[in-house]
Amino acid sequence: MVEKAKEPIRIDLNQFKLHISLKHNLELTLHFNSPSRRFYLSVIAFVVNEMKKIGRIISIPLEEHLNLLALLNETVGGLAGSSKKENLLPRIYRKWKDALPELEGARLFKVLGRKKEYDDGIGKTYRFTESEKDSWANLFEYKGSEENVRLRFSIDKLGASLSDVVIIYGEDPELVNIDAWERFITSLKQKVEDKPKPERAYRIFIKEPETPVSQPRKWRIIWPSRWRWPALAAVIGLVVVAATLAVWKFYFYSPQADLPSVEKIAFPLPDKPSIAVLPFDNLSDDPEQEYLADGITENIITALSKIPEIFVIARRSTFTYKGKAVKVQKVSEELGVRHVLEGSVQKSGERVRVSAQLVDATTGHHLWSDQYDRYVKDLFALQDEITHKIVVALQVELTEGEQAHVRHRSTNNLKAWGCAVRGYSLFERYNKEDNAKARDLFKRAVKIDPKYAWAWTWLAYTHWIDARFGFSESRPDSFKRAVDLAQKALSLDESDPDAHALLGAIYLFQRQHEKAIVEGKKAIALGPNNAENHALLAMTMFHAGRFEEAIGLGMKAMRLSPHYPSWYLLVFGAPNLFLGRYEEAIDAFESCLERSKKEGGAILILAHCYLAATYSELGRVEEARVQASEVLNINPKFSLEWVRKASFLKDPVQLGRFLDALRKAGLK
Repeated sequence: MVEKAKEPIRIDLNQFKLHISLKHNLELTLHFNSPSRRFYLSVIAFVVNEMKKIGRIISIPLEEHLNLLALLNETVGGLAGSSKKENLLPRIYRKWKDALPELEGARLFKVLGRKKEYDDGIGKTYRFTESEKDSWANLFEYKGSEENVRLRFSIDKLGASLSDVVIIYGEDPELVNIDAWERFITSLKQKVEDKPKPERAYRIFIKEPETPVSQPRKWRIIWPSRWRWPALAAVIGLVVVAATLAVWKFYFYSPQADLPSVEKIAFPLPDKPSIAVLPFDNLSDDPEQEYLADGITENIITALSKIPEIFVIARRSTFTYKGKAVKVQKVSEELGVRHVLEGSVQKSGERVRVSAQLVDATTGHHLWSDQYDRYVKDLFALQDEITHKIVVALQVELTEGEQAHVRHRSTNNLKAWGCAVRGYSLFERYNKEDNAKARDLFKRAVKIDPKYAWAWTWLAYTHWIDARFGFSESRPDSFKRAVDLAQKALSLDESDPDAHALLGAIYLFQRQHEKAIVEGKKAIALGPNNAENHALLAMTMFHAGRFEEAIGLGMKAMRLSPHYPSWYLLVFGAPNLFLGRYEEAIDAFESCLERSKKEGGAILILAHCYLAATYSELGRVEEARVQASEVLNINPKFSLEWVRKASFLKDPVQLGRFLDALRKAGLK
């Protein structure tokens, strides 16, 4: 039921509700039921208050009230976004123009007395008549744009006057309008002054330095893989007597013992929303449906990774938890994120059920959860909806262009998508047999949908892997095929970050360093959370002689994917060696050796080579020769001429220095 009000329009700053009761136009009660939403009701109240002070319905400029708006943002709004002028005013402008007028979708409020209904199986909306929607939208007029915007709450369009709208705050029924607003603002200022300084909070919520992570000293200590858990976690369950109380505690007040340990957390938490998307569980009876769960997980990660305002852990790291019963708190500790998304998928015939929940692992609170029953044909729309819900729960606001970029996909064909998802899982194994199987699946995908750019990109990658690791009979042919297919992918979708990254790697192999850097930077701009593409650009920067930039990019890659592959350590260690930071280089190369012993191949040889060169430059000749002998044990045909031909270093002086160091170690 819509709440009745004495005045036709009532702005309630106690409960953050807006009541409109205009019988021939509109009858609504809207609840602005989260910090970011309350902020926008406060903005409406601010505009109304300013109009009342002037005495007429008029456009109110925001720029001269920046300090007041910043106070609202940082108190009522929970600091959902920046309070800087260049961020805050354009954000208010966009919401006033696009989100607040949307009554049917109701992105910024809940309509009390009504239920959302599914609209063609895509999403839930409130049902209103066109007249009701128009009446509501007409309230939000504006002049100018961005930082120079002026707002007008056009109640006159509903046939109302300033005397018909009232602002209330506090318990005194006589305290209304300007007096109520002043009391409201005074209370906010008092809260700011009285807010305690949480000393212990600094131990967890550490703002990262300008460089993405602190430069590591001892790799084996910084990235531990196992954690001890307090025995208290096992005891807590015995204390819970009633099932209802247990559920309540689980969802809202998780016990302190379940929270991430400050001492054990691997990294400082980023200074923006951070998330790890765990592999969705396949609850279907058919194990062949595993690709469906993996594909949904991959798509959500890919979509979120396009948003620079969110820090997203790479798929490679989150998929190390696949098939394991793991607590979100452990994930938070090991990956250094605040939020964790879990989910499951169950397919039955042409229907699919997807469940998902977003948890703040630092508090144990569930920020959002939902369950969806849809037709399989609606799967892509469902993935978009889940991604949108996550973004909203993290209180991140996107422009229209950013929303389109996040929603963008290069196919709407489920069969083609299924082939590509299966192919990508095989591709990640980086061996000859699975690379060939992955290529066949990518070929099937592009045959089904010739415009599927993402599948063309990874088809190109399979040929590049053949050329890179010598899997094919003709490296030049594989390399050329990779180039042609990468360009094909970009002709279909210029916004594909992986295609740009691959083209950058190809340019590096062609020793066109500047072109490689341009493509690598495009890849990072289009996918700011893509760990692999950061590592590839780091490799390019190293060979171009831009060592400091290579180190920064390598560190960012490892932060985005804490369970990184061993070659990331080479990308980090090599520029440290060339800058004369030998201890950092040794730590990286030794850690790379430990990881690559399981992998073998070129990475293992390169790690021994770099260690031999590092010890040689330090004058530790015996240790250098031990590493050189390991190189020859793995590949007796190894030669410095091979290194010279295979190197992509731009500066011949640097290459000569590296060869001299290997020569001193005993290699020829």
